[in-house]
Amino acid sequence: MKQMQKGFTLIELMIVVAIIGILAAVAIPQYQDYVTRTKLSGVATYAAPLKTALAEYAQENAGTFTALTADPWTTLGLSSAPAPTGNVTAVSVTAATGAIVLTIGGIGAPYDTTTVTMTPTATNTSVTWANTCTLTGNANMLKVFGCP
Repeated sequence: MKQMQKGFTLIELMIVVAIIGILAAVAIPQYQDYVTRTKLSGVATYAAPLKTALAEYAQENAGTFTALTADPWTTLGLSSAPAPTGNVTAVSVTAATGAIVLTIGGIGAPYDTTTVTMTPTATNTSVTWANTCTLTGNANMLKVFGCP
């Protein structure tokens, strides 16, 4: 009588393990890239209320930031500097230019201690932002902040 096969052969199991290994080798770095971009997006989101306050300030001051003082928080209608949270370790607004400077931390190398400077250009009707980063040529920074 013919004997019936009752399971997988060793070769079949080895092929399945090899396929899973190849998929994992591709998926894990992609996942880490997405996690990093998500953390960097949180930094960009942190700046959104400050951008709104600066745009409103520019609109009320004929499209200029020259009257911003060395302590711009009260000038912008905020009681104090917003507390750094998440992956933002320090935040400042430059007097007279309105540039927002954020220092990144808690993400890991090479991002920690990187600064992102968001510089506004204001007219009577609009504000546009130009971003520069101290970490250049990094794909995640370029995607999230549009740094040159």
